[in-house]
Amino acid sequence: MNALARLLSTLACAACLAGSGVATAQDTAWVGDEVFIVLHAGPGTNYRWVAKLNPGAALEPKGTAEDGAWTEVTTDRGSEGWVRSEFLTRQPPAQVRLPAAEARAERLETRVRELEDNLATVRAAEADTSGNLAETEARLAETSEELAHIRQVSGRALALDEENRQLNETVETLRSEVDVLKADNQRLKDKLQSNAFLDGALAVLLGVIITLVVPRLWPRRRSSSSWA
Repeated sequence: MNALARLLSTLACAACLAGSGVATAQDTAWVGDEVFIVLHAGPGTNYRWVAKLNPGAALEPKGTAEDGAWTEVTTDRGSEGWVRSEFLTRQPPAQVRLPAAEARAERLETRVRELEDNLATVRAAEADTSGNLAETEARLAETSEELAHIRQVSGRALALDEENRQLNETVETLRSEVDVLKADNQRLKDKLQSNAFLDGALAVLLGVIITLVVPRLWPRRRSSSSWA
């Protein structure tokens, strides 16, 4: 996408350059590409020669004679004089256009190669980015799975903790009940021991009563007497 934007920018710049070339062409005149002309010191062949101009030479028009047959110009080297207007053209001749076109084509080819290299670099970077994205997605999926497992384990741990808490409460309750039962058992033992002591005491008392009272209840036998 960046390479395409740069290509469009280059084309736009080329269009701007072409437009600026047209504007320059309006202020420039060229010697026709098939003739050699002479630069005269004045508007006529009777004036001395200033220079000989090759086909395709670029000139800067300054003005024209009253009849329009002669044009005052300045060469690219700064020489001033007059030339026949019929030998001038406002359009760049082939000798000018061809080198410029070749130079422009060479520049564009160079720019196209640069853009192709940039595009290859962008595509390589995009491939690397795609690979990194796939790796990141895989790591994300792995992390999500691990998180789900941790949540599951945490849920089980919470459930076990709750069960452990309930079991601890049950154990404490059973311990309380055992303590109560132990206390009741001890009271029963104490009561049984007390009852056994009372039973023994009653048995002893009963034995004493029987020993002392029962013989008195039986009538005594009268002993036989010789006096009877």
